Amino acid sequence: MSETKKLDTFGESQLIDIIEEIIFEKTGEKLVRDDSFYFQDLIPSDNIVVLNSDMFVSTTDAPPQMSYYQMGMKVIIANLSDIIVKAVKPGAVIISLGLPDSMVLRDFKNLIEGLVDCSKKYNLHYIGGDINETRELIINPTVLGYGNKNNIIHRTGMSKGDFLVANGKFGLTGVGLDILLIKKQPLSNFVLYKKSIESVLNPTIHEEEAYYLAENSLATASIDSSDGLARSLKELLVSNPGLGFEIYFDHNLFDEEACEYSKEFGVPIENLIFNGGEEFIHLFTIPEEKLERMMHLPKFQELSLHIIGRVTTSNNIVLLKNNKKININIDGYEHFKGPNKID
Repeated sequence: MSETKKLDTFGESQLIDIIEEIIFEKTGEKLVRDDSFYFQDLIPSDNIVVLNSDMFVSTTDAPPQMSYYQMGMKVIIANLSDIIVKAVKPGAVIISLGLPDSMVLRDFKNLIEGLVDCSKKYNLHYIGGDINETRELIINPTVLGYGNKNNIIHRTGMSKGDFLVANGKFGLTGVGLDILLIKKQPLSNFVLYKKSIESVLNPTIHEEEAYYLAENSLATASIDSSDGLARSLKELLVSNPGLGFEIYFDHNLFDEEACEYSKEFGVPIENLIFNGGEEFIHLFTIPEEKLERMMHLPKFQELSLHIIGRVTTSNNIVLLKNNKKININIDGYEHFKGPNKID
């Protein structure tokens, strides 16, 4: 079978067979070949089911430099991030694929391998889905997770004085997206910023922090930062009316690589930090007394947790930088709306 044949030479059934072959080869599991799907054996009986769906559209979600394998990986990462930040365990995924008939078999296989490899890495069972012909590549997963309802960390629940904690540092994807989408130069020109480029093309998520905080009843609220830090903070404020944030401008907040890029290319560091998106960094709020207790608990030193701010009653987001307060008036990434600037 020629790897360069276009998908218009295959039927839907043959493409499903190829998906099943790849899944079985990599996991030993088979697709559920039915019009509906069940997952009873995957979810413990004393847990509740949590669902998430985050669509991927190639023309808006994939930089030109991203391979089909990387697209598949990113789709799974994006969907898992939304449930893991709540301390929900991955269970199963069904994936609807919109495929252009001009796509070649090799690219189709690479896409499926990315989906399957990333699912396997995070113990997510790929059990089925749907295929349709579309004008551009569209991937629409529905992830099924599970967790104890008493341990799930919601967006609501934070209070004045809680510390804002992140399990990563910001700015890398802002740099990576600027290089890939704005600079549009050979990547060899940016050898000092490999970590930033990798953060966009090969994103990862940290699982341990959410589960640890949930198991020890430490976090009062959580959200992931896939749409940018500013947008994520504003979403938390929507869910917790009457509150605000003070963000500390220090090396707990941003990666040094972002700071160096800002200096070399004159891109405001605030835009890289707050308006980047695609980070999949998890944000948590933790009361002061619990944070102090947490620092003495076993395993804490193994986690990646950085204090980046505090909850206030200011009804807005303020950056504390050089003994000055700067209001953050950017929204992060939104579909149908261009990026905003920082005041």
